[in-house]
Amino acid sequence: MDIRKPNDFELKKVFSLSPQAVFDGTLGEVEPTKEKIDQLVKPLLEKGSYYLIATENDQLRGWILIGTSKDHFTDRKNGFIYELFVIEEFRGNGISKLLMKAGIDHLEQEGYSEIRLSVFAGNQAIKLYEKLGFSIKTITMSLQL
Repeated sequence: MDIRKPNDFELKKVFSLSPQAVFDGTLGEVEPTKEKIDQLVKPLLEKGSYYLIATENDQLRGWILIGTSKDHFTDRKNGFIYELFVIEEFRGNGISKLLMKAGIDHLEQEGYSEIRLSVFAGNQAIKLYEKLGFSIKTITMSLQL
């Protein structure tokens, strides 16, 4: 398994699959368009966030989008994992764990002392995040009206 930054062709492939990644990550609550992905991701990339992709035999298996986020209360900058996605046919092979470890390593090398992420309640990835040492920092609650 090779984990690295994508070339332009691979980045286009990631963008084309990103709506599915957001749909899966939000447990089907959001069915985004390509335009919505552009609106969400392009500003992150312009501010220095970047993808790491997992490939094997030159075939894209998944990716992680990492960068910086600022705590709204303390104004402290933290490393942030914006997206983690493994293409469905390759799930269950430990690719998420490899991508997470690579993302954490990159953010640690960039000098961050804390890494955060957001995840929908009920997402199976929570188990992985907890195994890697993540713990609940904040909880967003919702009331349907």
